[in-house]
Amino acid sequence: MKYSLVLASGLLALCSAAFAAAPAYKVLTKIKIGGAGRWDYVYVDSANHKLYVSHGTQTEVIDTTTDKLIATIPDTKGVHGIAVANDLGKGFTSNGTTNNVTVFDLKTSKATGTFNTGQNPDAIIYEPSTHRVLTLNGKSNDATIYDVKTGQVVAASVPVGGKPEFAQVDGKGNVYVNIENTNEVIVINAANATVAKRYSIAPCDGPSGLAIDTKKGLLFSVCNKVMAVSNPATGKVVASVTIGQNPDGVAFDDGYAFSANGKDGNISMVSETAPGKWDVVATIPTQAGARTIGADQKAHKLYLPAAEMGPAPAGGGRAQAVPDSFSIIVVGR
Repeated sequence: MKYSLVLASGLLALCSAAFAAAPAYKVLTKIKIGGAGRWDYVYVDSANHKLYVSHGTQTEVIDTTTDKLIATIPDTKGVHGIAVANDLGKGFTSNGTTNNVTVFDLKTSKATGTFNTGQNPDAIIYEPSTHRVLTLNGKSNDATIYDVKTGQVVAASVPVGGKPEFAQVDGKGNVYVNIENTNEVIVINAANATVAKRYSIAPCDGPSGLAIDTKKGLLFSVCNKVMAVSNPATGKVVASVTIGQNPDGVAFDDGYAFSANGKDGNISMVSETAPGKWDVVATIPTQAGARTIGADQKAHKLYLPAAEMGPAPAGGGRAQAVPDSFSIIVVGR
C-alpha cells in the first residue's frame, strides 16, 4: 500500500511537470517598416538572427538582435513566402505576380537568379535532406520542385489535388501541405516528387497556416475558429481546438502552437494540457489584421506583420491600410 501511494505521488509529480503552467507572452515592441500595407508570410532564420518579411513587391531583412532593417531584396513582385537553405547559403522568395522564385545570397541579400514555377506560387519551403525547394502554386494546384545543388527544376508541376496553402518539413524527406479547398493534409515525397499520402482534417474547414512539432510528429493546421492537431503517420486528427477568427498563420515553439487570429487581433496559445487533450491556455492581444506569424525557437519570440487599418468603406468592402503604418509586432515572454 505504501509503495502504491509513493508510486502514485511520483506519477502525479511527473504529470505536473509535463503539463506545467504556460509562460506569459505579451507584445514587447513593434518594428516600424512603413511603405505599402501589403504582406503575407514571414520567415525567421534563428541561426543567423534574421527575419525575412514579404512586403508586396519586395522582401525586407531585419536583424533580430537589434530589430533594425538591414537589407531589402527588390523586385519580388507579389511575394508570398521565403525559404532559407543555410547549409548551401541560399535563400528563395515565391513571387506570386510573376510566377517565379528569386534566388538570393544569404550573406549579401543580393539576388543571384530566378526560376519559373506554376501559377501564383504561394508557400515555399526548403527540404534539407534532399536539398530541394518546393513552391506550392495556388492557381495551378500543383507544386514545383527545384534542386538547389544543381540549380535545376526537377519537377515543374506535381499535381496536389486542390489549392495548396502552407507547408512544413520533418527533415526526413517529407513535405506536409494543407489543401485549402478539400480540407486535407497531403504528404509530398521530395525525393521522388510524388504525393505519397493524403488525409482529412475535418472539421477544420479551409486550412491555411501549418506548423509542426518534429519531436512528437504532430501537425497544427488552422482554419476559421478551429485548430486541427493531426498525426501524419496515422492520418488521424487527434484534437480539434476552438481558436480565434480568421487565422492565416500558426507557429510552434517550446510545446505550444500559436495561431495568429487576424479578425480578433490576438493569438490563441494552444498546448497539450493532459495526455491527448489540447486546449487554449492563453489569449495574447496583438493587433487587428495580424494574421501571419513566425517563431524564433531560440529566443522564444513571435513575429507578426500588420498595418493599422482605416474604416471600412460606407458602401461595403474591405478596409484599407493606413499609409506608411506597416510594422512587425514582436511578442515574447
